[in-house]
Amino acid sequence: MIIRKEEVWLLLQPCHVLRMCLCICLDPFAFWLCSPLLELQLKPRHQPYKLCRQWQDLLYRFTEASEDDISQDEPYIQYRRNVFYPKSKELQIEDETVLRLLYEEARSNVLSGRYPCDPEHWAGLGALSLALEEGAGLDSQQATAKIREKKLSSFVPAHVAMGSGGFFSTLRGKSSRQAELEQKLSEEYRKISTSTGTSAEPRQLLHQYLSMCHILPYYGCAFFCGEIDKPVQGILQRGKRKAVSVGICLDGVYVMDVKEKHVLLGLCFSELSWDHSYPEEEGDSHILWLEFDGEEDGTPVNKLLKIYSKQAELMSGFIEFCVELKSASEGGVAAETGSEAGVSQERAVPEASTRNGRGGRRGMLQRQSSVVCSRIHSLNTISYVDNGEHIQCWGKKNPKERFLAFVFVFQVKKSNA
Repeated sequence: MIIRKEEVWLLLQPCHVLRMCLCICLDPFAFWLCSPLLELQLKPRHQPYKLCRQWQDLLYRFTEASEDDISQDEPYIQYRRNVFYPKSKELQIEDETVLRLLYEEARSNVLSGRYPCDPEHWAGLGALSLALEEGAGLDSQQATAKIREKKLSSFVPAHVAMGSGGFFSTLRGKSSRQAELEQKLSEEYRKISTSTGTSAEPRQLLHQYLSMCHILPYYGCAFFCGEIDKPVQGILQRGKRKAVSVGICLDGVYVMDVKEKHVLLGLCFSELSWDHSYPEEEGDSHILWLEFDGEEDGTPVNKLLKIYSKQAELMSGFIEFCVELKSASEGGVAAETGSEAGVSQERAVPEASTRNGRGGRRGMLQRQSSVVCSRIHSLNTISYVDNGEHIQCWGKKNPKERFLAFVFVFQVKKSNA
C-alpha cells in the first residue's frame, strides 16, 4: 500500500478512519507498524503518525538495539493479516484479491522460515506456488524448467534451498541436492495437476494453499524476539543463550529456534501458566515465564521456561488478551446454541479455565520428530513439585534464579486461591 504525499494527512487519522478513507475495510487485515527491529499491530484507535513520532521511544523500551541502530531505524506501514481473525473464516472468503493478499503473506513467511515446515509440507506449498504462477498444465520437463528459471528460493524456504552446509554437504555436491529438490517439487506439482485438473482456477489453488498453512499451529501469529538459556553441557557453555522467536495467536504460544527453524515448545492456553518480571537490578533482563507440565526422572513436575526479552511485557499482555478473547468467543458460541451442546460447552469452559493461565494439571506433551512438535528435551528449564505444603525445586543452582522461580510459583498459588 502506497500513500501519496498529498494523502499524508490520512496518517493523522485513527486506523479505523484510515481504512474507511482508503475503502479497505476488510476484516482479515489490520494496519501494522513495522521495521527490522519491531512489529506492532495497530489498534483501531491508534494514529499511525503519532506512533511514528514515538518510534524511537518504543524501540528503547521494547528492543535491545543499539543507539546507532535505533537512530537509523524507520518504520513503515503494512496492511497485513489481523492476528485476531479466525482461520476458519479465511476459507469462506471468495474474493480472489483478498485470498491473493493472504497467500502472498503466508508464502513470504514460509520462504523466510518464520513458519517452520516439514519437507512434505514445504514441497506441497512450493508446488502450489508454481501452479498459481504458471498454471497446472505443465508437464514434468516444463515444470522442472520453470523451477530452474525462477530458482529454488522462489518455492522452498531459504535454509532448505541453500542447504545446511558442512563437510558431508560439500561431498554430496550442490548440484545433486538441487536436482533432488527440483524432482521433489516436480512430483508434488504433478499430484496437484492430477487432483485439480490442468484448468484449476486460481481461487481453488489459493484455498488449497491456505488450507495447508492452517495445519501449521503458528499460522497467523504475532511474532516477538527473545532468548532462552542453552542446556548446560560443560563449564565453558554456562551463561550462553539461544535466540528464539515467540509466536502468539488465538490458539496458543509457540517458541521457535531461530537458527534451526523448528519448534522448541508449543502450548495451547489450556496447557500453560504465564507471567512476566521486570529487571530488579542493572544488567538483569525482562523475563516472560512459561509454566507447563513435564517429567523429571519419571516424576510428573511443573516446568518453568524463562524467555529473556524486552518484549516480555508485550507478550504477557498479548497472551492475556488472546485468552480473554478466546473465552469470550467460546462463551458466545455456547450462548447462541441454547441446546444441550451449548450447556455442556458452558460447563466445559470453567473446567478449561482451571487448567489455564494460572495453575492446574495439564496433559503431558509428547516429543515428536516433526519440526512442528515440541522439543522439551532441548530446553533448559526449572522443574518443581508442589505438594501443597512445600515446594521442591531443582534444575537451577543459581540462588537468584531459584528465588525468582519461587516468586513466580507463589504468585500462581496466590492467584488460584
